[in-house]
Amino acid sequence: MLCKHLLLLTLAGLLTACSTLLPETHTNSTSFQSFDEARTAVEALEPRKSDRKAMENNGFAPTQHPNMTWLTHADVAHRFASGSLLRRDDLDQGVVACLEARDACRGVEIVGARISRVRTGSFWPDFLNFYRRTETTGWRFNALVLLVGDQVVYRSWGGQPKVDEVEIIQRPMGPLQNIIP
Repeated sequence: MLCKHLLLLTLAGLLTACSTLLPETHTNSTSFQSFDEARTAVEALEPRKSDRKAMENNGFAPTQHPNMTWLTHADVAHRFASGSLLRRDDLDQGVVACLEARDACRGVEIVGARISRVRTGSFWPDFLNFYRRTETTGWRFNALVLLVGDQVVYRSWGGQPKVDEVEIIQRPMGPLQNIIP
């Protein structure tokens, strides 16, 4: 009798705490805590006034900040010139200065995100592949900084200040859904 009560109590505990058994994923690929913090750091870089040291002081030290890519002159030229309908006069003066500087031109591409993916709902329908609900929240940020020598000549930023997505997958046949053609 005691075993029966213990078994029922265990089953009741599993059924009530099922949502805590669902997986969560967190992606933190930046040292910035918010989209606005990253945006403010890029906007603080003034073309033709800021230098590489200012860039590093604002949180963009390539050796310390994750997901920063150094771009060569060829990479920068490819981004702004190849297959573009833009004429030289249409480009920002900083971009033109960088392209003219050839090997003294370097770019820094910054990509960062703080994303959380949480599966919500009940454990058994999710586990048995009948119903799965995933909520994705956070933000994504990207920026481009061009330097000639150590001087910042151009900067721009973009991204998604708020990511809020819900993905719902329903499979009426659960685990058999993919077996039957």
